[in-house]
Amino acid sequence: MSITSRLAELGVTLPDAPAPAANYVPFVQVGSAIYVSGQISSGPDGMITGKLGADMDAEAGAAAAKACAISLLAQVKAACGGDIERLERVVKLTGFVNSTADFGDQPKVINGASDFLVEALGDAGRHSRSAVSAASLPFGVAVEIEGIFVIK
Repeated sequence: MSITSRLAELGVTLPDAPAPAANYVPFVQVGSAIYVSGQISSGPDGMITGKLGADMDAEAGAAAAKACAISLLAQVKAACGGDIERLERVVKLTGFVNSTADFGDQPKVINGASDFLVEALGDAGRHSRSAVSAASLPFGVAVEIEGIFVIK
């Protein structure tokens, strides 16, 4: 099944790739590798903000992480000239969770992105990753995730 068909089956439409918020590029291609800059948790209603362990629980954080993964795929699609079918593999995610000092469920939060990518891409969505706490994130968002991908 194509990536586009699988996303449609999941009820996901990739948005336009978000523009960078400062002096950097949204992705860099080196050979067949695409390095995507950190994508902040944002959805149709705007930024998903809050601090895990204070304002949000791990389930809400996982939904924010899924939103980051959708933005990552939107950037990959842009890097592929609009053809998401060129995506071959997710290599690595690095997830940052805006959380209190005593919150320890960062992996559960970033599972929102990991689970979505595997659901959407199958084995090509399986990846290595890091899930770390951050005292704060830009604009007060709950989650930010960057990724490395391989394209055809």
